[in-house]
Amino acid sequence: MNAQSPIEAANALDTNAMAQETTLLNPRFYTTDFDEMDKIDVSPVREEWDRLIAQMRSDPNKNHFKKTADWDEVDWENMEPGLKAEAIDFLVSSLTAEFSGCVLYKEMKRRGTNKDICELFGFMSRDEARHAGFINDALREAGIGVNLGFLTKAKKYTYFKPKFIYYATYLSEKIGYARYITIYRHLEKHPEYRFHPIFKWFKEWCNDEFSHGEAFALLMKTDPKLTSGRNKLWIKFFLVAVFGTMWVRDHARHRFHDALGIDIDWYDQEVFRKTTEISKQIFPLELDMENPRWRRGLEKLNDAFVAMEKAHKRGGIAGRIGKTLAGARAGLAFAGLYLIPSKSSTPPADPRLVPAY
Repeated sequence: MNAQSPIEAANALDTNAMAQETTLLNPRFYTTDFDEMDKIDVSPVREEWDRLIAQMRSDPNKNHFKKTADWDEVDWENMEPGLKAEAIDFLVSSLTAEFSGCVLYKEMKRRGTNKDICELFGFMSRDEARHAGFINDALREAGIGVNLGFLTKAKKYTYFKPKFIYYATYLSEKIGYARYITIYRHLEKHPEYRFHPIFKWFKEWCNDEFSHGEAFALLMKTDPKLTSGRNKLWIKFFLVAVFGTMWVRDHARHRFHDALGIDIDWYDQEVFRKTTEISKQIFPLELDMENPRWRRGLEKLNDAFVAMEKAHKRGGIAGRIGKTLAGARAGLAFAGLYLIPSKSSTPPADPRLVPAY
């Protein structure tokens, strides 16, 4: 094994630090009440459940996450520095999100005794491990990478009740599908903007995300209380949180989206639209994104996070005060988005969907 150069070693440390960082915008590692999840009875959705598990068991993407002749060489060394930084940030963030799912699902399988639940989480952990490993291979081409074993031990874990895991992870998987397929379809029409070969793998890849979301839709379907009563308020909270986080995170990557030939405002709203249409399969409400307050609220939220970042870089007492004030502005912007009246919807009797985009 060749020793790392000092530059490679420094880059590797930076990448590990990026993946390890825990902020409002970074992907998190989660833990939950695994005993409660182990008690889930899938009998109410048995027919749909067995169809989904059979699909996962067939492992349609078994041979997908391998480099082929379609994998073009990337000139990382001569890439415009700003684009390189944002591309690496995108890959590290994506890897961390994928590996977060792998760790959570693997732990559920390890701790559980419920055959249905353990089988499901075993398949999902398998898929997410492939995704994370494939991204890490792409990062290694740039002379960097993330030490996944180190990350498992070093990353802070956030405890969520099982129902919050369902809401957050369902949306994470479905919005992941919407993001990947929107980029893939755009680059199908405009291949001149495909500055990295990993985007060629997004079509089949995003179908894994879709099927994982289907699994969480069925888990929520087993208990009607999860999508009714006060839990509607939590569903709305997670919708606003996931959409708002995406808006802020994407607007911090202008060079990345410019290189793809994508207008960030259009892209995010298109992903929100797709995710909203999909989530009608299980959620009894949707956000009113036609309301003028929606766009203004997202812009206020982004402005607040930009101010927080500037204050953080400023440091000192002035920086701390500025960060606190900007945090308060972000909280008010989030509250404004949350208080926009939502639209009611009626989920179908059979929540199963197939990728349609």
